[in-house]
Order: sequence, then structure tokens, then C-alpha cells
Amino acid sequence: MSKISLSQSKPDNLPKPKIQWGRLEEAEKFAEMVKLFRQGKINRDDLRRFRLQHGAYGSRMTDDYSMIRVKIPAGEVYPEQMEKVAELSEAFSIGNAHVSTRQNFQLHWVALEDVSEVMRGLAEVGLTSREACGNSVRNVMCSPLAGVCPDEVFDPTPYALSTAKFLLRNSMNQSLPRKFKINYTCCEKHGMARIVDVGLIPKKTEMNGKQQNGFKVFLGGGLGAQSFVGHQLEDFTPEEDLLYTIIAVIRVYDRMGNRENMARNRMRYLVNELGWQKFQNVVLKERAMVKLTQSVMVKLDLDKTPEVLRKVSVRSETPSSPQGFSRWLKSNTLKQKQNGYSAAFITLESGDITASQLRAVADMSREFSAEGRIRNGFAQDIVFRWVKDEDLPRLYEKLLEVGLANPGALTMASVVGCSGTTSCNLALTNSHRLAKEVQRKFLEMKLDEDDDLRDSTIKISGCPNSCGQHEIATIGFYGGGGRLGKDMYPLYTMLLGGRADEKSTLGISTLKVPAKRVIPAILKIIEVYKSEKRPGETLNSWMDRLVEGGGSQKVRTVNDVKELLKPVVAPPTIEQDSDFYVDYGNDGSYHARTGRGECAA
Repeated sequence: MSKISLSQSKPDNLPKPKIQWGRLEEAEKFAEMVKLFRQGKINRDDLRRFRLQHGAYGSRMTDDYSMIRVKIPAGEVYPEQMEKVAELSEAFSIGNAHVSTRQNFQLHWVALEDVSEVMRGLAEVGLTSREACGNSVRNVMCSPLAGVCPDEVFDPTPYALSTAKFLLRNSMNQSLPRKFKINYTCCEKHGMARIVDVGLIPKKTEMNGKQQNGFKVFLGGGLGAQSFVGHQLEDFTPEEDLLYTIIAVIRVYDRMGNRENMARNRMRYLVNELGWQKFQNVVLKERAMVKLTQSVMVKLDLDKTPEVLRKVSVRSETPSSPQGFSRWLKSNTLKQKQNGYSAAFITLESGDITASQLRAVADMSREFSAEGRIRNGFAQDIVFRWVKDEDLPRLYEKLLEVGLANPGALTMASVVGCSGTTSCNLALTNSHRLAKEVQRKFLEMKLDEDDDLRDSTIKISGCPNSCGQHEIATIGFYGGGGRLGKDMYPLYTMLLGGRADEKSTLGISTLKVPAKRVIPAILKIIEVYKSEKRPGETLNSWMDRLVEGGGSQKVRTVNDVKELLKPVVAPPTIEQDSDFYVDYGNDGSYHARTGRGECAA
């Protein structure tokens, strides 16, 4: 294959968005509803339900500004779509976008009257915010490594896209008891199939002498004030039963879910209250009924590997590796199952990316990715796939130019943090800023280069509601408030030992850690681990051992870690350390004031 340089032009032979998710008429309707609200012809609650259904979430302590959540089914984003998000963020938001843990883009602090303009712009490039919030099926997720993962049995991406297309604007999921989440993953290691309402892992089995595609389907998982790990529905769900199964689960939840108590109206509570066996039987009977009364099929649009390989490649213009490249290569790239190609992860700080950086990523996706697009990941990151190994130094150099070449993406140094008090009504702490502080400190200490810490995670939420997924982190935190005498300070509850793979385990609540002691507490845990670990044991596996009570004589359980941390987390008086009483990213004294949550319509 001949090599040509693409750095001077934008090729027009790269893929265009295949699915038009957006509708211009919805933008017009939104503008009309805002006008009626301002005229007093509809009330605030009616507008709230409408805007949530259309993906506009109220910003902290005000209804006059919104966070617009842009749905990105399967995480697939095309260059012109990134450029449009960049343009809209500059025109109507704060000049940057946020990549969420559910593969969406979010634009914060958009004036209510401008939401319709953003929706119109999104529709022009095939994107939508419809049902990204509210009591509906949210963004259908798919592992960013689907199609290139060495451990997958087949690519679930077409199934995820077909599911999203079938459910978007579908009448059966416009008014569910609460939000509903679906997650496809490529393999056991790269997904969260057991902690969502419906999680799916590809599986093959032999039937009538032929290999058949299907899935392991998990139901009833989820994170929040009370979290649960999902249950496997059956040994094998063939692909022809896929949509029937999803329809059946949604119908059962719609019919039997708790609509009276918002605190207990997610599907995981229904599964817990009925018991798994009863819920399983109800779903299987419902599926049999759906199959008798409806005719649905999964229409797949497959990207064939040979077609991808015919795409142009880039000639590396860098004769030697640029400074820092080897560190980045180790912590930010994975070899694909396709020989000669790698997936490269961009380390973002709490998911933030500026408009100019988004444009640069769009250009780089055209130049370096053979598939001509990127995927948003599960950990507030962005992934280039189908990058030729020989082009990785040049890609790194381009990322360096725009401030996106931080190492650590696939290590504990890449910290997840929800938006916290920067925009959320329910947040009690600035988890967004704390995550950045932890990440910066860890990169400064080069902890991303420590193989013992590579498979561990740190996740931070600003309240118990788990937007930062703290329960499935090796070390997780959720925000609250503490008090010493009359003085309040920002505080986190620390959980240890969570994970979201085939050994999915919810973290154990351990102790309260003041915000300004989170970094010292994590470093103390690492210090203890280093002194206690067995040969070849990572922090993650050591933590598993503690959760099971199988540690050493000195540190046998997570409670022993708690005792060792007590001197680290003891609060000083305000006279001894006034900064202790101020949250990260804030100037004034700490308070625990919250507003009305909008996780549901």
C-alpha cells in the first residue's frame, strides 16, 4: 500500500454519518415551548418535563440555563460532528465540551432561549439530544474497543446502533418510571455490562452445526444511593431474540416499576423487591408474548475489515520518537486484534476538552484513523482507532501541539470525576475539580509508569448518586459535608475494592475523608499496599484480597486500612488551616446547599 501525507488536506473519501439521529422540527418545537413558558402559558414543571425529554438538564440553582446532553450512540463521532459541537460550544456555551462516562458530549450553561439553536445545529450534522435526559432509554453505549478488541468474539457495534435507532422516539419508552440504561461491551474486561439495566456481552455458540452470534444478557444492575450488580438472564440469547428481549424488559419495567417513590423507581429496585427468579420468569414470559404479537429484527450495517484496510494511511514524518512518546505509548495505547494497528486514548481532565482541541481532534481523526472517526469512551476519554503503529509518533506530536498528550489514560492516573458543584443541583462537593487535582498530582509523580497501579481506578462523585461511578472504583469517593464545631468543610466518603468486569464488585464504604486530604489518603493507601503486597500483586488484586478478608496479619481487611488512615484524615481547626474549609475551585467558605435534582422528569 502506498503512503501519502494527509496533513495538508481533508480527504473527502472518509465515511459520513450513516444515521440521522436529529430532527430540525424538534428544535422549532423547543423554541415554541420556551416562548409559551416566558408568556406564562405553560408552567415550570411542564417545561421541565419537556426539556428533559429533549436532553436539556437544568443548571445549578437556575432554570434559565441548561446543560445540553448530546447523545452519541455507541460513542461514534464523525469529524464534522466534532467541529459542530466545537462551534456550538463557542457560540452558546462556555467554549468547551465535556465527555461524560456514558459517551455523551455535554455543553454547560446554555441560555434557555439558545437551547433550540444548539438543537438545530446538532441536527444539521445528524446529532440529537432527544431522550438524553428524563424518564426514557438513555444513550445506548458500546465499548470504544468494539471491533478492534483482541478478546472479543464479534463486534457488537452494529447491534448497539440498531438498538439505539429502534428505541429513539419509540412510544414505548417516552414515559418510563425512571431512566433506563443499555450497555454493549466487547468483552468482560472493557465494559460495564453488570451495572446497568440491560448489559450485553457478545457470545457465540454452536447450533445445528454452525456458530451463531448472540449475547450474555445481564439485567437489574445499577449505581446510586443503593447499588446492585446485574443478573444473567439465560446462558445464551441468540441475536434474533435480542430486540424481543430488550422490548420485554422495558415493558415489564414500564408496567411494574415504582412510579410513586422516586428514590426507589429504578429497575434495579424492582428486581431486588421481586427477587431475581420471579423477575426472570416475568421477563421470559413477556418475551414469549412479544414474539407472538410483534415482528422485529436487528438490521445490521456492518463495517467490513477489508473496507477499512483500503483507507489511506499517513506517512510518519518524525524520524525519531519525540520526547515523552514512550511514556505516552505505554499508558495510552492498546494493540488492536488487526495486525499493525493500535487504539490510542486521549487523557482528558474530568472529561473536559476545549473547542479548539475538538477541532484538532476532528482533523486528527481524518488524518490518522483509517475509519475516519473517533469513539468517546467509558472513562471521560476519547479514542482513536485504526491508527497504524508507524504513525503513533506523529499522532503524539500532533496531540502535544494542542495540549492533549498527557500520559496515563489507561492507568490509575486517569481519574473520573462528575460535574459536581460546577453545574449539578444535587452536588455537595466540587468533584470535577478534585478529579483534576488528583490526576495532575499523579502525573507529576509519574504514577502512570508504575505497573503495579496500572489496572486500578479512581472515581469521584459529588454526591451519593454515582454519576462518577464511585462504587466500581478500586478507590472511590462521593461528596458530602463535614463539621468541626460551627465550621463546615467539604468531605468525601471513601469506598474500596469496587470493579466492573467479570468479577463485578461494589466498593465497601470505609471512612470519611476531607476533600483536602483525599490525595494524602490515596498516597497512604499506595504506601501501605507497597509494604504489604505479594510478589506480582497489583493494587487492584491486593484490594480484592482485603475485601475478602485475606490480607496480611497487619492489614487483613479494608477496616484495617481505615485505622491506618485516621491520622491522615483528622480535621484541623479553621485557625490552624483555613484552606482546609474551602472546596477545590471555590473562593468562599463551604456550604452544603443543593437544589432540585433532575435525574428524572
